[in-house]
Amino acid sequence: MKLNHLFLTASLILFVGCTQETQNKLSRSIQNWTGTDGILEIYAGDKLVKRFLDIDKLTTASGTDNGKDRPYRYGYGYNDKNLNGKKDKDEHRVYFEFSDYSTNYIFYEDK
Repeated sequence: MKLNHLFLTASLILFVGCTQETQNKLSRSIQNWTGTDGILEIYAGDKLVKRFLDIDKLTTASGTDNGKDRPYRYGYGYNDKNLNGKKDKDEHRVYFEFSDYSTNYIFYEDK
């Protein structure tokens, strides 16, 4: 019990000592690790063309050698083929990627 309290106190001190940007990065890392229950919609102009359901997280790709963010995001979700907003029995969990630069998208939580 004492060891847990010491660890918690040390973690809190380290977190408070971080810059705001470092705290933001840590927060994003924790969110990527824990995930969120979301929906991703892809648009062509004003028309909905693709929807993914029950996404546990969206992750920004990082360079293998340099660790810098890459211009795309990826995740796993159910491909809502008929765009009815429900997981149907013929719709499966898939991996997807999309560009942060050229893709019109909306990602939102759906709990």
